[in-house]
Amino acid sequence: MSISDHVDLEVGRAGWREEAACSGLDTTLFFPSTEDDQGQLSVARQVCAICPVREACLAYAIESRQTVGIWGGATTRERRRLRRRWLERARRAS
Repeated sequence: MSISDHVDLEVGRAGWREEAACSGLDTTLFFPSTEDDQGQLSVARQVCAICPVREACLAYAIESRQTVGIWGGATTRERRRLRRRWLERARRAS
Protein backbone atom coordinates (compact mmCIF):
# COMPACT_ATOMS: atom_id res chain seq x y z
CA MET A 1 0.00 0.00 0.00
CA SER A 2 1.37 3.41 -0.92
CA ILE A 3 0.79 6.89 0.41
CA SER A 4 -1.18 7.79 -2.70
CA ASP A 5 -3.66 5.02 -1.82
CA HIS A 6 -4.72 7.30 1.03
CA VAL A 7 -4.95 10.44 -1.10
CA ASP A 8 -7.87 11.48 -3.28
CA LEU A 9 -6.06 11.98 -6.57
CA GLU A 10 -8.39 14.32 -8.42
CA VAL A 11 -6.31 14.16 -11.59
CA GLY A 12 -4.90 11.00 -13.15
CA ARG A 13 -1.32 10.24 -12.13
CA ALA A 14 0.06 11.20 -15.52
CA GLY A 15 -1.65 14.59 -15.64
CA TRP A 16 -1.44 16.08 -12.18
CA ARG A 17 1.55 18.29 -13.00
CA GLU A 18 -0.28 20.04 -15.82
CA GLU A 19 -3.12 20.88 -13.42
CA ALA A 20 -0.80 22.25 -10.71
CA ALA A 21 -1.10 25.89 -9.67
CA CYS A 22 2.68 26.20 -10.05
CA SER A 23 2.63 25.03 -13.67
CA GLY A 24 4.34 27.73 -15.70
CA LEU A 25 5.77 29.57 -12.69
CA ASP A 26 9.48 30.04 -12.05
CA THR A 27 10.50 26.77 -10.38
CA THR A 28 13.19 28.47 -8.30
CA LEU A 29 10.35 29.74 -6.11
CA PHE A 30 9.88 26.18 -4.87
CA PHE A 31 13.56 25.46 -4.34
CA PRO A 32 14.82 28.01 -1.80
CA SER A 33 18.53 28.02 -0.97
CA THR A 34 17.58 27.22 2.63
CA GLU A 35 14.40 26.00 4.31
CA ASP A 36 14.80 28.89 6.72
CA ASP A 37 13.97 31.45 3.99
CA GLN A 38 10.55 32.26 5.43
CA GLY A 39 9.70 34.82 2.74
CA GLN A 40 10.19 32.43 -0.15
CA LEU A 41 8.62 29.57 1.80
CA SER A 42 5.54 31.70 2.46
CA VAL A 43 5.09 32.60 -1.21
CA ALA A 44 5.52 28.97 -2.31
CA ARG A 45 2.98 27.83 0.30
CA GLN A 46 0.48 30.44 -0.90
CA VAL A 47 0.66 28.92 -4.38
CA CYS A 48 0.32 25.40 -2.95
CA ALA A 49 -2.65 26.45 -0.81
CA ILE A 50 -4.77 27.14 -3.90
CA CYS A 51 -3.51 24.17 -5.89
CA PRO A 52 -6.14 21.63 -6.98
CA VAL A 53 -3.57 18.80 -7.01
CA ARG A 54 -1.70 19.61 -3.81
CA GLU A 55 -2.28 16.17 -2.30
CA ALA A 56 -1.09 14.38 -5.45
CA CYS A 57 2.03 16.56 -5.49
CA LEU A 58 2.77 15.83 -1.83
CA ALA A 59 2.18 12.09 -2.30
CA TYR A 60 4.51 12.07 -5.31
CA ALA A 61 7.25 13.86 -3.36
CA ILE A 62 6.98 11.49 -0.40
CA GLU A 63 6.82 8.33 -2.51
CA SER A 64 9.74 9.36 -4.73
CA ARG A 65 11.67 10.70 -1.74
CA GLN A 66 12.27 14.16 -3.11
CA THR A 67 15.05 15.61 -0.98
CA VAL A 68 14.83 19.27 -1.94
CA GLY A 69 12.13 21.82 -2.57
CA ILE A 70 8.61 22.62 -1.52
CA TRP A 71 6.17 19.95 -2.72
CA GLY A 72 2.48 20.08 -1.85
CA GLY A 73 3.28 22.93 0.52
CA ALA A 74 5.69 20.84 2.61
CA THR A 75 9.41 21.24 3.15
CA THR A 76 11.86 18.34 3.05
CA ARG A 77 11.83 18.15 6.84
CA GLU A 78 8.02 18.10 6.97
CA ARG A 79 7.82 15.41 4.29
CA ARG A 80 10.27 13.22 6.21
CA ARG A 81 8.07 13.54 9.30
CA LEU A 82 4.93 12.70 7.32
CA ARG A 83 6.62 9.65 5.76
CA ARG A 84 7.74 8.39 9.17
CA ARG A 85 4.21 8.72 10.56
CA TRP A 86 2.75 6.94 7.54
CA LEU A 87 5.27 4.08 7.87
CA GLU A 88 4.53 3.76 11.59
CA ARG A 89 0.79 3.52 10.91
CA ALA A 90 1.37 0.98 8.13
CA ARG A 91 3.51 -1.17 10.44
CA ARG A 92 0.88 -1.09 13.18
CA ALA A 93 -1.85 -2.03 10.72
CA SER A 94 -0.02 -5.10 9.45
